[in-house]
Amino acid sequence: MSGAPDLILEAREVSRHFANAGTWFGEKRVVRAVDGVSLAVRRGETLAVVGESGCGKSTLARLLVRLIKPTAGEVLYDGRDIGGLSEREMRSLRRDLQFVFQDPFSSLNPRMTVGTLVEEPLRVHGMGSRAERRRRVAALLQRVGLRPEFADRYPHEFSGGQRQRIGIARALASGPKVLIGDEPVSALDVSIQAQVINLLEDLKEEFRLTLILIAHDLAVIRHMSDRVAVMYLGEIVELAETDALFGRPLHPYTQALLRAIPVPSPRRRASAAALKGDVPSPLAPPAACRFHTRCPLATAICGEKKPALAAVGEGRLVACHHWQEAAGQAPELRSEAERTSAAARRFALYRDRSEQQERLRTAAAAGSTTP
Repeated sequence: MSGAPDLILEAREVSRHFANAGTWFGEKRVVRAVDGVSLAVRRGETLAVVGESGCGKSTLARLLVRLIKPTAGEVLYDGRDIGGLSEREMRSLRRDLQFVFQDPFSSLNPRMTVGTLVEEPLRVHGMGSRAERRRRVAALLQRVGLRPEFADRYPHEFSGGQRQRIGIARALASGPKVLIGDEPVSALDVSIQAQVINLLEDLKEEFRLTLILIAHDLAVIRHMSDRVAVMYLGEIVELAETDALFGRPLHPYTQALLRAIPVPSPRRRASAAALKGDVPSPLAPPAACRFHTRCPLATAICGEKKPALAAVGEGRLVACHHWQEAAGQAPELRSEAERTSAAARRFALYRDRSEQQERLRTAAAAGSTTP
């Protein structure tokens, strides 16, 4: 079909269940971390996946690049099921699928220098001679805002933000087509977060990446994503274009997430109270709709029949029996103009600072080569 989207990565009814060690009486239980998720990622887009801690976001991210294998379902890259590939075939494919981990310290081998860490993907995939790889490492370090001479240092000698830049450089070394960031800025200070987010945006355009972003910060998501998938207890409950989702959320859980965004004004208050009760255990999720035990719109059908993730127009998918009723209760959020003057300005501030630092580095380099 000529109008069909160009998909690069697709999950079809993917599940990942983990067996619990069991009780004193020998009863074994299953954690349904991801349960029947279907997701299509378009080539060149930035797709964000959001939800509370423990909803299965990170597990889904690892399933998409086969860092762990699914219990059921399949993951397709460029139409090819990666679950059936041999380890040798999968290693070759990992040139195209790269991952940036949440903790920039534990993801880097402390016994290896930065240069060796960044060079490792090139060496594993047999890319270039030793001299060419060294030049590539120096160029990558410089591109992510680090000095090439840092290649001889070790990870513990850097700050958290610098270590995350090293992780990004390593992920880019093999020239990937898909980059997955598992909360890549959540462990960093706010100012450093903005710098790393701006860097990811620039690199996406420069390297023509497809970016999948796992994040908690809704301001970050609204700033840089094209579409947003909302997860709850291992399932996707809503998927929509970013502006549509933030402007008019259709699922009660999405509405609750957006209501939880702090309002930086003493004159404005949240439009409704936060959700009541705790998130149910993935060991024993509620029957039918998993959100019905906390949903203000729940009726008898919500506990009896599972809602399908269905199209509701404008490219949106929602899994809710009462989404039309929920649409009339969408929270009042800040306007686009207010968002632009607040969140976007926060990122622009550090982009300007980064550009200024880059100009100073370029001038210093040019001066050092002048006879």
